Amino acid sequence: MTDLQRRSHPIGTRPALVLVDLSVGFTDPDSPLGCECDAAMSVNVTLLEAFRSRGLPVFFTSVCYRSAQQATVFRSRLPALDILTPDSRWAHIDSRVQPRHGEPVIEKQYPSGFFGTSLARLLAEQGADSLVITGLTTSGCVRATAVDGLQHDYRVFVVKDAVEDRNREAHEANLHDLNAKYVDVVTASQVLAALPEGVQA
Repeated sequence: MTDLQRRSHPIGTRPALVLVDLSVGFTDPDSPLGCECDAAMSVNVTLLEAFRSRGLPVFFTSVCYRSAQQATVFRSRLPALDILTPDSRWAHIDSRVQPRHGEPVIEKQYPSGFFGTSLARLLAEQGADSLVITGLTTSGCVRATAVDGLQHDYRVFVVKDAVEDRNREAHEANLHDLNAKYVDVVTASQVLAALPEGVQA
């Protein structure tokens, strides 16, 4: 069976960068949730600096559990999530992409950066007209956030060299599926070439 006919969208004039779950619990291979992602992290650093230099909106998400009552079903399925508590280094954003003052870190308890969070409201307040999504993991929280971005009526761009997954087959399959149905899967070079210049914060 072939994919549906689709159209690509251009990146808008005020895209927001959404860095999904680049916390130590996911970026450190020693974590039970982690994977080898140094190449993707390097690309994230480049994109982050490009958005900052243009005064474009930047948002981080981080999974964090502050009580045993949060996301009980999800956590019972994946017990490794229990390491992501506010007093643990695992829930802190990786120092390679350390958020600056004024760059929100959206705490979440589920895969999507939108579900049960303030992300939609903050994007609207910032006047974002499209989303550039990076981070971890492709088949999990990146996918969920990207699909929810579409469901909030944003043009969504997933940067394939700035996302990673513990499972290579899942990574490739989800990039294919996302591009076929929901978002534009692009390279960092394509994003950098399309970013508007001279935007004021």
